[in-house]
Amino acid sequence: MGGEGTVSDEAIIRTQGLTKHYVLGAETVRAVRGVDLVIERGEFVAIMGPSGSGKSTFMNMIGCLDTPTEGQYWLNGQLVSDLSDDQLARVRNRQIGFVFQTFNLLPRATALHNVELPLIYAGIGSRERRRRAMEKLELVGLGDRMGHKPPELSGGQRQRVAVARALVNEPALLLADEPTGNLDSETSGEIMNQFEQLNEQGQTIVIVTHEHDIAQHARRQVHLHDGHIARDFLNEVAESTA
Repeated sequence: MGGEGTVSDEAIIRTQGLTKHYVLGAETVRAVRGVDLVIERGEFVAIMGPSGSGKSTFMNMIGCLDTPTEGQYWLNGQLVSDLSDDQLARVRNRQIGFVFQTFNLLPRATALHNVELPLIYAGIGSRERRRRAMEKLELVGLGDRMGHKPPELSGGQRQRVAVARALVNEPALLLADEPTGNLDSETSGEIMNQFEQLNEQGQTIVIVTHEHDIAQHARRQVHLHDGHIARDFLNEVAESTA
């Protein structure tokens, strides 16, 4: 019985026939229509598509924020598509680090405390929380800004704090939703370079974006259209950059 909910392979994400329908009054919106996708450990993938393509709905399902109408989803070898909301919450906290467009930081808390928050929820002791949070802030180049609060930081620095917070639980998957949407082009490039460095260190990253120049930083692009995968290809620019 122990093997029923797991698969043993190198895939962080594996979906089979993943489908999501919403009923709005008399209308059924078919947001995602039977997506089959495998993302291996250590990949850096951009999920792209215009408004209405299904990319946000798909992101919510792979982020364990929503459940499919049909189909199956394995995250890091565990079948999660049939889990309850409470079980999904535990998987999210252990397996996924989220980075959002709006940073989602506590404005009156220091950078260090913001990064510590997921560890507080996980029941980690204060000394270990502080050690891990300091380590991740150093990793993203903010070792000298740990005591600063978000209003005292630039947009790029705030997003780096958010990245450190997403990494502090050592997640299997870093999932970023339009992470440069509130940043200027130069700062966006700096954040994407940070993601590239993290990926080079082995972190699996999936970024959801509608911006082609941002997607160029990934090593693979998956384009959704009308709830289907329209294109799935390796990014030659990323592959060729030194």
